[in-house]
Amino acid sequence: MNRTLADLDRVVALGGGHGLGRVMSALAPLGSRLTGIVTTTDNGGSTGRIRRSEGGIAWGDMRNCINQLITEPSVATAMFEYRFTGNGELAGHNLGNLMLKALDHLSVRPLEAINIIRNLLKVDAFLIPMSEQPVDLVAQDGEGNMVYGETAIDEMKQPPEELMLHPNVLPTREAIEAIGEADLILIGPGSFYTSLMPILLMEEMARALRRTPATMVFIGNLGRELSPAAASLNVADKLAIMEKAIGKRVIDAVVVSPAADIRGVEERLIIREPLEAADIKYRHDRQLLRIALEHAIQAV
Repeated sequence: MNRTLADLDRVVALGGGHGLGRVMSALAPLGSRLTGIVTTTDNGGSTGRIRRSEGGIAWGDMRNCINQLITEPSVATAMFEYRFTGNGELAGHNLGNLMLKALDHLSVRPLEAINIIRNLLKVDAFLIPMSEQPVDLVAQDGEGNMVYGETAIDEMKQPPEELMLHPNVLPTREAIEAIGEADLILIGPGSFYTSLMPILLMEEMARALRRTPATMVFIGNLGRELSPAAASLNVADKLAIMEKAIGKRVIDAVVVSPAADIRGVEERLIIREPLEAADIKYRHDRQLLRIALEHAIQAV
């Protein structure tokens, strides 16, 4: 029997930033049956400044996902999306990041801060940080040099020889539970090394992904990655790197545009359909993405 998204009890999407937010907003009609597991290794921009000043996890990718899930504009949503301008100390800071950080100070767990904001902004989908412990991404280049932090890794010219988390952190308990209960798991789109890979580098998360019976789908990017190292990879390269980190061949299908380089992708379902938004070609159109995912789960 062909399944549809409406038949699924739990859909889990992994990633960060604009990419995960786009997937979550495309699938927002699933409501509380949708869960996003969000990367927390960002060290740039407003998020990086807050981390250097106050410590804690990176809130930027989480804020971005929440922004894209807001469906009812209000004073609260306008505050959450506000970014300070000018030349003062607050210039460049996003108020949403500061709100999450303040609630983090007032809460026992970062997840509690997220749930307070979700309820305030009437966001039904669940959002879980990949870990509730502060963590950074570290890479080793071909000459054995260590490269620290997402922003520096995104500037690497060649793919890293090794990618790791520092320190080794545990995934959030609810994230592991969501993977265990999932019918469908989505990875991507997003910056490959800095949005998608950090979640897969946690051993307990990799173990959960090895064990899950859920259908797993990789969603490819539409535009060329800004990171030179990541831009050199095709879809087959990315599948190989992800599954090496997970420790098992787990990805059943890929959803890509007709322009994607799928050389070397073998024995996987390949859904090649137009996915570009009309206004910004490197962003996924929500309806086209939802239709492509329907086609993937019906054919797997």
